[in-house]
Amino acid sequence: MPLTLGKFSLGVGDRFAHQARAQLQACALAAKEGADVTPVWNKSYREHMIIGSTPESARQAASAAVRQLGWTAAYHVDADHINLKTVDGFLDSCDFYTIDVADAIGEAGGAEPAEAFVKRHPELAGSLSIPGIGEPFQTTSESVAAIARKYLPAVGQAGEIYRRIENAKGAGNFISEVSMDETDSPQTPAELLVILAAIADEKIPIQTIAPKFTGRFNKGVDYVGDIAQFEKEFQDDLAVVAHAVERYGLPANLKLSVHSGSDKFSIYPPIRRALARSGAGVHLKTAGTTWLEELIGLAEAGGDGLALAKEVYEEAYAHREELCAPYAAVIDIDPARLPPIETVRGWTPDQYVNTLRHDRACPDFNPHVRQLLHVGYKVAAKMGDRYLAMLQTCEEPIARNVTHNLLERHIRPLFPM
Repeated sequence: MPLTLGKFSLGVGDRFAHQARAQLQACALAAKEGADVTPVWNKSYREHMIIGSTPESARQAASAAVRQLGWTAAYHVDADHINLKTVDGFLDSCDFYTIDVADAIGEAGGAEPAEAFVKRHPELAGSLSIPGIGEPFQTTSESVAAIARKYLPAVGQAGEIYRRIENAKGAGNFISEVSMDETDSPQTPAELLVILAAIADEKIPIQTIAPKFTGRFNKGVDYVGDIAQFEKEFQDDLAVVAHAVERYGLPANLKLSVHSGSDKFSIYPPIRRALARSGAGVHLKTAGTTWLEELIGLAEAGGDGLALAKEVYEEAYAHREELCAPYAAVIDIDPARLPPIETVRGWTPDQYVNTLRHDRACPDFNPHVRQLLHVGYKVAAKMGDRYLAMLQTCEEPIARNVTHNLLERHIRPLFPM
């Protein structure tokens, strides 16, 4: 039997590999209430390099949590955002591969591959009626060729990466996703359909696809954009995926993957409505919030835990330009809204927690602080064993916050319970 991803799955990345049990506990509690959510521990090459961890350590942390809780359902370890240069280091430890080819979108691929694609797929030109999309959309051979020229180089690269993994692990022994979300503009239904047809041509049995949606998906804070427009795009994409599965023989469980999904609370109701109408599944990545829940737990503990949490903010504030630069496209921080170091040094546990915890009803919540600390995990990484030892000392409040965050803020609002 090929390895198959469950209908509902949740990315539960763990920067420092200490919260796997607390994360899995959220899935276990949800399962008792009837929600079948598959945990997927995802960690990228960049995170491993910054933290000093390895794909094998991520696998070990997940497996240990599974043993400790007696988890008998499926779970996976994701090589997040891999490419040809980084995939080899994940081959021994991972069974889920997020193939990121966004950088190849728009690369010069020549006219011949696009022309050949149009000849293979005459059904893509004309008036296209897809069940679930209100109005037919119009295409021509020329417009399909233009889409193909834009995306075929990326899909070709995805095929090359997929075959590298398949040669190492064997067909059916891993789950593959193609990610195209880190690009300038959202894909139209016509573009997504061309992409899926091209993926089928490459014989990549993807089980998730990550398109780009309208709006801002900033790190660790809520969605910024037109929610009604997002809901329409999400519904249209679900319809295109279902059509492509039937038309091109892609895996029957193929579903959308929402990247940068952490804390996008305002789009959870539209996603849930769309899933209920269509019967589709979804994969949601929420990796970044676990690290912030660690800081919240440290602050709640008071004493040395609070002192270390303040030190993390102090260092992040002092090096904010350096820390923010790699994430400029996915954060919006107003430096004037960041409290001075001297102010934070005087905070009580409640002041730190209320500022950082993503509770939009709390008047003290500060999304600018939250985004800065989200990208500030490098500060904790440099602390090394000192930070890790404090995680163990303050395990109870940290674990409680990690479990509560996943269960109450993500699983309950999004997945059927």
